[in-house]
Amino acid sequence: MENPVKQLTSIGIALIALSVTAVPSRGHEKHGHESYSAGEPGDPSKPSRTVEVEMKEMEFTPFRIEVKRGEQIRFVIRNAGTEDHEFLLATTEENLKHAEVMKKHPHMEHDDPNGVRLAPKKSAEIVWKFTKAGTFEYSCLIPDHRDYGMSGRVIVK
Repeated sequence: MENPVKQLTSIGIALIALSVTAVPSRGHEKHGHESYSAGEPGDPSKPSRTVEVEMKEMEFTPFRIEVKRGEQIRFVIRNAGTEDHEFLLATTEENLKHAEVMKKHPHMEHDDPNGVRLAPKKSAEIVWKFTKAGTFEYSCLIPDHRDYGMSGRVIVK
């Protein structure tokens, strides 16, 4: 007969392994977006145009982008800085709220279609369809980056 402590240890390890595989692994919790304030993920095969966005300490270039309602943009985002930066597209209010969460979890990575975190010299693409008129922002929510001016505007007409 096997040692009962050893048996319980084996069962405990099996349960831990099961719980780890049962929950998807993410660097960032989902925010429960059934819809997004600035529109919706776009179709990568049908962008209206491409907009290149460069991130570096502590700015985005361009700072302002104008789009038409219904337009689909392929954002090519490049980190030209020397530290990690992120691009998160939302309303100012949503970004401010999310920035507070980021202060508690500064290494949080985004798993949403409207955001990306990039290491220095890396790039990524986000395709976004702007379905709502208004002013939205893209912002770096790594602690202190937004406070030092790392945000930009998208005007949807």
